[in-house]
Amino acid sequence: MNLPNKITIIRILFIPVFLLFLLVPFPLGEFSVAGGNIAVSHFIAAMLFIIASVTDGLDGYYARKYSLITDLGKFLDPLADKLLITAALVALVQMDIVPSWMVIIILCREFAVTALRLIAVKEGIVIAASNLAKWKTRVQVVSISALLLHNIPFTYFHLPFNMISLWAALIITVVSGWDYFVKNRHFFHSI
Repeated sequence: MNLPNKITIIRILFIPVFLLFLLVPFPLGEFSVAGGNIAVSHFIAAMLFIIASVTDGLDGYYARKYSLITDLGKFLDPLADKLLITAALVALVQMDIVPSWMVIIILCREFAVTALRLIAVKEGIVIAASNLAKWKTRVQVVSISALLLHNIPFTYFHLPFNMISLWAALIITVVSGWDYFVKNRHFFHSI
């Protein structure tokens, strides 16, 4: 197994550890930062999420730079992204931080685009991630990070950045999903 695939596997293995620190009430205390309080366990969970998210770019960089792109990597990399984002959003719903309807819309888009890609693969075509979809992932990661950090340091400025970024993530998620289906609507003529 090459280095990019190992990085992707590590990213997947971060998910249960991230969830453990986020959802289990460890008695680690809390601290104040920039006008807001955060539990130490939630801070650790947020850092694990951010590290796992950053490794997404790292594995892709190494795969492209050293020509280490494999079929396994093509499968695992987007799977790791979806697992991490899904785990974080579902946990945030459980914690009553994010409205469930927003998460349902985001996850429906992910499943729909995955289904579209499977239809394309059946036709022998690989649908690459669009630039809009790459931005969608970045905005989702920023939004989830702000939510996990309880909006710190934006609480100091009384700016609800976490909710603003969540709305931005929802909008770009829907728009990028629509974009995939409009650009690939020809697949539905053969069904």
